[in-house]
Amino acid sequence: MWLNNEQVVDSAIVAYRKSLLNSCPHHIVIDNLFNETKLDDVMKILQQPQNWQTQKHTYSALYVDNAQWQSTSDDQRFVQRDSWCREAVHSNTDSSSSAHDFLSFLRGEEFMSVLSRIFNVKITDMNVAEPEINSNYFRLGADDFVEQHADDSPGREVCMLLYLNKDWNKNAGGELVFIGKDDEAISIAPLYNRCVLFDPSSKGSEHWVKRLKSECADLYRYNVTSWYWSE
Repeated sequence: MWLNNEQVVDSAIVAYRKSLLNSCPHHIVIDNLFNETKLDDVMKILQQPQNWQTQKHTYSALYVDNAQWQSTSDDQRFVQRDSWCREAVHSNTDSSSSAHDFLSFLRGEEFMSVLSRIFNVKITDMNVAEPEINSNYFRLGADDFVEQHADDSPGREVCMLLYLNKDWNKNAGGELVFIGKDDEAISIAPLYNRCVLFDPSSKGSEHWVKRLKSECADLYRYNVTSWYWSE
């Protein structure tokens, strides 16, 4: 079981929905949503240095190559991070199987049903051409960044972030920051098994990640990101 069942009982769902609608942007933070023992198995493979590939986005183009990146000014570069190369990882070991299985769970009926209940909309991959590319692991090092951007697109109802940073140093940086409203930004620390769900079309949902401190050169900030659509 990937979910902690006490976190998804009816009373909890009602509380999440109320909190979601009363926040700007519409978002909730759920700690310990998932089975921590199973997440520990996932981290065994993610902490291995291989099977990561640098990903770069500019405001005008996604997944740019080095030539495009070098020709882009600093203020137009908005993402530099590592993404997990799931295709390169053989799923015949316990740890890599767990990492693959969790991504599959995040796109399965059980978890999308939970999201549907919280957001009061039918979440489905029925009309998503390549669902698997919309859930993956990422890591940020001291030289990486995610600058301010919006995740809204037609039909996209939910964005999920799950943090996988055990014993996180609160002074390291790496917080998720929503622009919020009235210049009151909302900062969320990337603690282990902390899940952030938000409506990317809601006011104030533009966000960025605080850079890791320069003295954290040997540290990585890990998370799962997953995007969901309605019918």
